[in-house]
Amino acid sequence: MPKMKVAQVPKAGADFEIVEREIPQPGPGQVRIRVQACGICHSDMLTKEGAWPGIVYPRVPGHEVAGVIDQAGAGVTQWTKGQRVGVGWHGGQDGTCLACRHGDFANCANLKVSGINYDGGYQEYMVAPVEALARMPESLDAAEAAPLMCAGITTFNALRHSGAMPSDLVAVQGIGGLGHLGIQFAQKFGYKVAAIGRGPENSALAKKLGASVYIDSTAKNPAEELKKLGGARVILATAPNSKSMTALIDGLGDNGTLLVVGAAFDPIEVSPLQIIQGRKNIQGWPGGIPTDSEDTLRFAELSGVRPMIEKYPLAKAGEAYARMMSGKAQFRVVLTM
Repeated sequence: MPKMKVAQVPKAGADFEIVEREIPQPGPGQVRIRVQACGICHSDMLTKEGAWPGIVYPRVPGHEVAGVIDQAGAGVTQWTKGQRVGVGWHGGQDGTCLACRHGDFANCANLKVSGINYDGGYQEYMVAPVEALARMPESLDAAEAAPLMCAGITTFNALRHSGAMPSDLVAVQGIGGLGHLGIQFAQKFGYKVAAIGRGPENSALAKKLGASVYIDSTAKNPAEELKKLGGARVILATAPNSKSMTALIDGLGDNGTLLVVGAAFDPIEVSPLQIIQGRKNIQGWPGGIPTDSEDTLRFAELSGVRPMIEKYPLAKAGEAYARMMSGKAQFRVVLTM
């Protein structure tokens, strides 16, 4: 049988190992994807370190997949060989739980996650259920499209459901893997964008990405600066730092929302009066389903939004993962096959 290269985690906390496996066969309702690129997300730590309950090893991480359908399994009629597709965090739903019965697949009680419940994209071929697939425009480069399957959909989908209207002040906290895409999407949506970062060196990049205002949180109180601008309709919190999010709440305008997409474990601290006065909100947003990914990809294609990436070959998956975890990548790390 033909072999493929795979970067897998043999057990929780172990280093990546590059192995050869037989190319898998898709089962009923599945397709086999020839992976062209796979982004490395901070959430891959859940697989690498065994932080997700019940994960079975060895496991191949990766939920920012861009590739081409190589073979369709039995009963698959709507997807064909040669189609460009992506696979994101949402790796499938059970279709029977209460959330699914309401059409709320993103909140499926038995949600499957690519790279956690089944092997993800750190390999040359992967098998995925059809309900995890997103159609990918032909014009998008695979390495640039891959991060849009997680970092892209998370920021795009959160902002478009935020309630902000064109010309509203929208602040983006953090100029990293999520934030540099959030700034671009916010500007393309027609918002007045205030980028919040640490240090003056981020100012030029933030404005190049589309921010009209840059706030250096090491030099000024960002909440006070936002209040001087009239208060933010939305603050998109992308950096996983709860203390920094806490410091932003008073920068919200009336009916404003702190929209949290950066996943941290420590609490955001807020007094009831802070959100009662001005009728303010704190809301989380997890990403979306494959049709949301398709919207993200189409919008990126039309608007020119693209991630800034660093590419590594599959054989250097461990080095690439370490680069992402270091926080020094500019700004997404992508494995190419």
